[in-house]
This record gives sequence, C-alpha cells and structure tokens, in this order.
Amino acid sequence: MDNTGLPSEIRTLLKEKNAVLLAHYYQRGEIQDIADILGDSLALSIEAAKTTADIIVFAGVRFMAESASILSPDKTVLLPKEEAGCPLADMITVEDLEAARREHPDAAVVTYVNSSAEIKAQSDICCTSANAVKVVNSLTGAQKILMVPDGNLARYTAKFTDKEIIPWKGYCPVHHFITAEEVRAVQQRYPGAPFAAHPECSPAVLEMADFIGSTGGIIRYARETAAARIIIGTELGIIHQLKKNNPEKEFIPVSEKLTCVDMKETTLEDIRDSLIETKHIVTIPDDMRRGAHRALSRMLALS
Repeated sequence: MDNTGLPSEIRTLLKEKNAVLLAHYYQRGEIQDIADILGDSLALSIEAAKTTADIIVFAGVRFMAESASILSPDKTVLLPKEEAGCPLADMITVEDLEAARREHPDAAVVTYVNSSAEIKAQSDICCTSANAVKVVNSLTGAQKILMVPDGNLARYTAKFTDKEIIPWKGYCPVHHFITAEEVRAVQQRYPGAPFAAHPECSPAVLEMADFIGSTGGIIRYARETAAARIIIGTELGIIHQLKKNNPEKEFIPVSEKLTCVDMKETTLEDIRDSLIETKHIVTIPDDMRRGAHRALSRMLALS
C-alpha cells in the first residue's frame, strides 16, 4: 500500500480532533517521524498526565495506553492496534502478586510500568527503567522491596541500594535473550566502540556495558559521547532516532533480531483508522484506576 499521503492525513486528523500522537522509540520509523511526542516510558507517562488534548493516540503497547488512561481519565485514549501487548507484562497475575505479598508481608511493592493496570493497582509505587533506583531509594520506610515483573531490572537496581531487593521471575524477551557471546563478537568486530545496554538485559550482558540506561538514557548518551561508533543493546526501533539525531555517528546493534513484534504491530493505517473511527478506546474500571493512579502518581511526584 502506498503510504505517501498518510502522514499528512494523520496530521490533519489530529488537528481536527484536538488529538495528540504519543509514540515510543521502539515504534516504526515512519510513526516516530510524525509523533507529537516521542519518548521512553517515563517521558510518555509525564506527557500523558499533562496533555490538554481531548484525545490521546498511543502508538505503543497496551500497558502504555492504560497508563495514559489512568493518568488522564477525562481524555479519550486510543490504542491503534488493539492486540499490541507486552510479554513481560503478562508474566505476573494479580494472584501471583497476592501470593508474593503473603510471602513477604513487610515488603513494599515497586512495579515496573511495563505491567497491566490491575497489577499497578495492587502496587505501592511504579517505576520505569529510567527512575527505578530513585524510586526504590525514596521508600524510606521500607527495607525490603518486591520488584515486579522484570527480574533483570530488579537485579540491576539492587546494585544501587542498601535495601533488600526481591526480584520477580519475569523478563523482556527482546532484552533478556541478548547473550554475552553476541556482545563479545560485536565488540571484537568494532574494537573500542562503547556498548550501551538497557537494564532489562541479563546481568552477564550488563557487566559488559559501558553505559546502562533507558531508551531515553541511551539516546542522551549517544548524543553526548565523543565515540564515533556505538554498540546498541536494545530494541532496533531506537536506531532510527539515533541516526536522525547523530548522522555523523555509526550505531551497531548487538543483533539484528532485537525486534519487539508487539511494538511493530502498529502501522500508519492503524493510526489513521483509529482516529477516523475513534476506535480501540482504552478504559480502566474506576476501582482499578484509583489504585493504579496512586502508584503512578507517587512515581511522577519524584520526577
């Protein structure tokens, strides 16, 4: 299908409907190029909470659109591709969390934003990969922290706190299955190139990194480093923005397989159709929203 006129059509629809298009760095490049706001989970959460638009179109996955709906219940939140989910978010259920709370009754629950609304609603506070350490250390009344659902982020956070961190068994398939052998092979091909990794990677991979940070953090690092070549250990969608921002630098992915299928589900056609038909509205039940809003707001208050 010829997409040449779609960006202009979408921008016209956004204006007509007083809508804002939020997109994550892992989205397709053509979607990143037309977004009103492009960012990582933390930046998008902040923008969703303060937008004055009537409609929020979220080019991302379900947990992101849910967060926008939680933070802006007076807005219409659209998820253009209804089935775009997150395997990591599916790795914990409310029953799982209730059982873990019974096992660790004195632990505060810190929940990664990559989780469902119902899990957020049962949590004490949320975090992102960009602020996990800050969130954990802000909990002055708790010495034991149950971090869900990403175990790798929990183990990484544990290095920067005196609190006892109890990691959940979940993981992001894209990041978790990057291997140290893959990193080593790329480093051998590009000697001297720094390696920037996402904290959802395994401990063995993070030990090899010159920089560890969220997608937003990696983008800042790429801009600020003097290195002409940078090895990237996160989803391939970020490469589009890295090249746009730093055309003089070379970015080498650890693997060409680092694709989040769910993030790539959304197309320009989906965004256009969602706007035309106001379809795939994301709504959260009031009782669930109140609990999830409390956990998200506590996090945002630290920003």
